[in-house]
Amino acid sequence: MKVVGITGGIGSGKSVVCQIFSRLGAPVYESDKVVHLFYEKYPEINERIKNEISEEAFDKNGKIVRKKLGEIVFADSKKLGILNKIVHPYVKIDFEKWLKNYKGNPYIIKEAAILFESGASDSCDKIIAVISPLELRISRVKERDHKSKAEIDLIVGKQMNDEELILRSDFVIYNDEKQLLIPQVLKIHGVLIK
Repeated sequence: MKVVGITGGIGSGKSVVCQIFSRLGAPVYESDKVVHLFYEKYPEINERIKNEISEEAFDKNGKIVRKKLGEIVFADSKKLGILNKIVHPYVKIDFEKWLKNYKGNPYIIKEAAILFESGASDSCDKIIAVISPLELRISRVKERDHKSKAEIDLIVGKQMNDEELILRSDFVIYNDEKQLLIPQVLKIHGVLIK
């Protein structure tokens, strides 16, 4: 069974691509969504975030405010690095447990915005980069997350650029609203099931 990583910058369309792979029968592990669940599941993560990053990332009831946490870490590379060091060991363990359920599949998909930066790419057999023009990504994120351009620019600035992603990936899917996604995914699927 192959572990296939899918990565791309914010707003590139990783989730849409993952949905297509899922419809083709590929199990999909969404790292970013899993991390959000960990804030509820592991109180020690929140404790470390409070102590090592900022108490301002929490509401008056002690619940993490993801938007606020994002603002804090994307404005400070050091704090972003600390957050990644806190959560990535949990993601790694959770992924390994999840993977055991899908041994019979020809391949599974592991989606992560920071696949290379987190070191998760090391456990992948193949990697797919989802690439979109920056202006399109910004408009998608503004609409989806109601973030300002300044907030989006901070996030984009902390992520690997498209040229680097393309160089380090085995496959590239262009989500530019000009090329159709499904034929691109089907072509890669055909290679992966061989």
